[in-house]
Amino acid sequence: MIRALTGFSTRNAWKVIAVWSVVGVLLAIVGQALIYRVTQTQTGDFLPRTYDSAAALKIAEEEFGEKPDANTVTLLVARSDGERLTAADRRRIGEQADDLGKRRVTMPKDEDAGPMEFLREDHSQTPRLSPGMVAPDRTFELVSVKLTGNSSDPGLQDVFRELRDEAEAAFGRVGMRTGFTGGIADTVDTADAEENATKITGILTFGLIVLLNVLVFRSVMAAIVPLIAVAVIGGAAAGVVVGFALLTGVKLDTSTPQLINVVLLGIGIDYFLFLLFRFREQLRARPGQHRRDAAAEATGRVGTAITSAALTIVAAFATLGVASFGQFRVLGPAIAVSVLVMLLASLTLMPALLAVTGRAMFWPSRSLRRTPKEGSAGRFGALVARRPVTLVLASVALLGALAAGMAGMKMNYGQSAGPDDTPAAKTSAEMSRALPAGVSDPTTVYIRAKGGAELTRADTHGLTRALARVKGVGKVGATTFDKDHDAARIDVYLSADPQSQKARDLVTGPVRDTVAEHRPDGSEAHVGGTPAIFADVSEAVDKDLRVVFPVAAVLIALILFLLLRSLLAPVILMISVGLGFAATLGASTLVFQHLLGKPGVDFTLPLVLFLFVVALGTDYNILISDRIREEMEDPGPARPAVARAVRHTAPAIATAGLVLAGSFGSLAVSRSPGTQQIGFATALGIMLSAFVLSVVLVPALAALLGRGIWWPIRPGRAGRHSSARHTGYAGPVDPVRAGHVPPPPGVFSVRE
Repeated sequence: MIRALTGFSTRNAWKVIAVWSVVGVLLAIVGQALIYRVTQTQTGDFLPRTYDSAAALKIAEEEFGEKPDANTVTLLVARSDGERLTAADRRRIGEQADDLGKRRVTMPKDEDAGPMEFLREDHSQTPRLSPGMVAPDRTFELVSVKLTGNSSDPGLQDVFRELRDEAEAAFGRVGMRTGFTGGIADTVDTADAEENATKITGILTFGLIVLLNVLVFRSVMAAIVPLIAVAVIGGAAAGVVVGFALLTGVKLDTSTPQLINVVLLGIGIDYFLFLLFRFREQLRARPGQHRRDAAAEATGRVGTAITSAALTIVAAFATLGVASFGQFRVLGPAIAVSVLVMLLASLTLMPALLAVTGRAMFWPSRSLRRTPKEGSAGRFGALVARRPVTLVLASVALLGALAAGMAGMKMNYGQSAGPDDTPAAKTSAEMSRALPAGVSDPTTVYIRAKGGAELTRADTHGLTRALARVKGVGKVGATTFDKDHDAARIDVYLSADPQSQKARDLVTGPVRDTVAEHRPDGSEAHVGGTPAIFADVSEAVDKDLRVVFPVAAVLIALILFLLLRSLLAPVILMISVGLGFAATLGASTLVFQHLLGKPGVDFTLPLVLFLFVVALGTDYNILISDRIREEMEDPGPARPAVARAVRHTAPAIATAGLVLAGSFGSLAVSRSPGTQQIGFATALGIMLSAFVLSVVLVPALAALLGRGIWWPIRPGRAGRHSSARHTGYAGPVDPVRAGHVPPPPGVFSVRE
């Protein structure tokens, strides 16, 4: 089936390219315009309703009209001269706040949207402003501001910027200065602070990929064409995911589009590189072969490895569909669908591009006209064949030493904080000097009477007093009732930072215990807010990891069994990627927790590493294993076959590993600690997978075990010369490849 698909694509190359170009561009445009309609920013909405904080959110929505996409920010107002607020000042603040609460803020038009402007959701709205508290020293007053919409949507962010400017002007006219913090204020300020860094990182990543490909292939076209193709495919995949989400009503996490882009860029370039290396090898082996036939031969063979590698990733991410935490449950299928789109393109668009360009793909390089020298890959392949025991021991020692870093590892479930030098961060710091740390992000207790009974202040008085006595609670707000008086809300301001482990321990322990003990008779009570949500997220993630890891491992092993037609080889590959996963997580713990003094590694890191490092790293293991098996199908000793496989495959794996690591490494320059950890750890894991597991450990083990690694079906027993079958080469069999004469020292192949 794979050969039939690639053959069809090479025979109808221009038609395939045209279809992908049109469909890909259209899907990319529509997907980009609609992406914010299928994403949500509230982490608590991803929790099952069985969790306490999720039940609190449900009461907030049903009884108090809180919308899932509500964004609350805190406005700080102070005198411009730094003096304390007077009664007249507070009266003027109230007047200006009332005036702002009556003005409709219009969303500016996006000049870059062009004809797709009509697809953008209009976030024009009238903000809701309500008075907050005054600092004990009367240096400032707080005002609560509510906007509705997806805080990651540039349209809503522009609305906030308009509101911020209007507030600054309005209060400035009466001698006041303003500052916003919390929610979308943090998001906008962080985005503005990172705008230049993001652009520079994108340019550097693009330049790295182009430079690597130019150095490897000595061709500008071989460097540019893969990037253009992957960009088109990535746009199409994003459009498919958005369409699927719209049809099913599924909401994606805001980080999903970014992760999809990084994954598709990495694996797309990888797959194109695998094809380019094999295509170049095919052209060298058959100088007179038509470019269309050469493309069909090369992609038909590599297509099997690419398909298996892609299905491994799909299987790994699809297992997230069984997770209870919604952020994981929607991330997995979204990336799985995207990878399937990339797989389809790898078997259709990429072969078509090779069939059209042919030898021009490698212009102006003249490497196709001569037999390549042995090179460093050949010399390293010879080393693997000569010293397999030494290399196995060295690899295991390195991975084991890094894995030891997991000792004492802690999970950090706090939100990824932004930079501390933004206006929002400075406003938050000013507030925290005079008020409890949790004043801008309170923990909220929701109470609902059973059977529609009415609640009174007398019913909630005991709970309010008990909460005020809890150590770590800085202040308890007044009780607020819904319109039917069958539900109540109590804001609790913690002394600890709401995103800290101390706040989570406080909420899950004393606060929830107090609520359970003192809630009014005949009512239910639940604790919500950031600390409560992330405490429940930690519990959900722990449960999911115990399910997802074994399920994904079984599915990956099954795919390897089917691909390699062996019982022993898949076990070796799974053990090797397991070592790579442990080494990566251990190294990340050493760097961030022990060396940099972070509270722990980001709570999503183990799962992200397992999926990306194990699934994507398995790509390289599949490629080298498939080539080792192909080389061992020729008669002759097993070790020279391993050396030939390393010589032919190591350059592709090394280049692909550097490209993929560079793609993920671009995340490490983010000012968000969680994103930094994911970028660094994933890049490191990919490098270990490419340069230690796939190029050293797996080939060395294959050299040690020989054809026994493919037990119970060992290749090369029938004495057939399969290399002619795989490359299409019909001439005399190379006596060195056939094993009839010993190779010169350090040389195991005479052509690449």
